[in-house]
Amino acid sequence: MVIRVIKYKDAENFLKLKYQLDNESKFLLLEPGERKTTLNEQIENIKNILSMDNSVIFVVENNNKLIGYLSAIGGKYKRNEHVVNVVIAILNEFTGQGIGKMLFAELEKWAVYHNIHRLELTTMTHNFNALTLYKKMGFQIEGERIESLYIDGKYINEYYLYKLII
Repeated sequence: MVIRVIKYKDAENFLKLKYQLDNESKFLLLEPGERKTTLNEQIENIKNILSMDNSVIFVVENNNKLIGYLSAIGGKYKRNEHVVNVVIAILNEFTGQGIGKMLFAELEKWAVYHNIHRLELTTMTHNFNALTLYKKMGFQIEGERIESLYIDGKYINEYYLYKLII
């Protein structure tokens, strides 16, 4: 298993991973079939992210297949360029194996090197496995968004979490 920064040549497999995650997780933003990203758009997205000093995507590769990722997208302005918004997703088959911890360890090394001061993310309040991981990695709950998502006929709350890198 290898954790590395995404490359342009990963675009097709990265898109396949995202489609698979859309179908198997109710904890991510997009519903199955809702993602409309084309391969060319995905290539451009990767190029844009890799061109920014305060943004990165780490992918997890296992037997030449992408099985998870962590994206950290930095603020676009001088006043918030020290902040990155984090999204992490791992295929169900590979959860509970310490991959999330490894991804966050890579993120923190990258963040220190790139002078990132604040990591932030959201998670559904009932996503107990993710919340446990985030707290183990030093994230703290900053607040709660009430009924911010609508899933399977129910309104869902989300936590805002943050971690300061010193």
